[in-house]
Amino acid sequence: MGVEHVEFLVEEPSMEAALQVLAPKILGKVSFTVHPHRCKQDLLDKLPRRLRGYSRWLPRDCRILVVVDRDNDDCRRLKRRLERMAANAGLTTRSAARGSTYRVVNRLAIEELEAWYFGDWEAVREAYPKVPATVPSKAKYRNPDAIRGGTWEAFERILQDAGYFASGLAKIGAARTVALHMEPNRNTSGSFQVFHAALREMVSS
Repeated sequence: MGVEHVEFLVEEPSMEAALQVLAPKILGKVSFTVHPHRCKQDLLDKLPRRLRGYSRWLPRDCRILVVVDRDNDDCRRLKRRLERMAANAGLTTRSAARGSTYRVVNRLAIEELEAWYFGDWEAVREAYPKVPATVPSKAKYRNPDAIRGGTWEAFERILQDAGYFASGLAKIGAARTVALHMEPNRNTSGSFQVFHAALREMVSS
């Protein structure tokens, strides 16, 4: 049975804004709903109860995709925590299914959503033409998932240097604007590639 619907659980409105534009490029005609939270902790606090609720009604042709920023957390520990929440709710995750049917996919944005922007700098340039084209060639930005000091801070700094967002990065507006120009297949962020692959697997199953 193919997947007909995806429920995204995300930690903040900027990820919601990005996915509202980006998800249709990947999912095609598969429907989806994005459920944002106030912050990462809000999502983690509410996730066990939400997953238990899903376990009581989720149709077989639906999937849940949880997206959480890694921030400064240990990747493996955070992923194990998410996997345990799903297991406790009686929902099989992609990692635990080992090729069989699963209901939940857990994915980390490393370290934040803005790393995905650095992974598709062409999209950023289309959205904000005054930013330098040379940014991805600089050593500190070459690996989008290894930018130190906070990816949103780095993204804000580059845009401000180019004359945008003098009073501070408007994260929701930027998410929507950059996502409009993003091409999923060209993104060099490793965490985005894993996220993209999971969605492609869903729609091709």
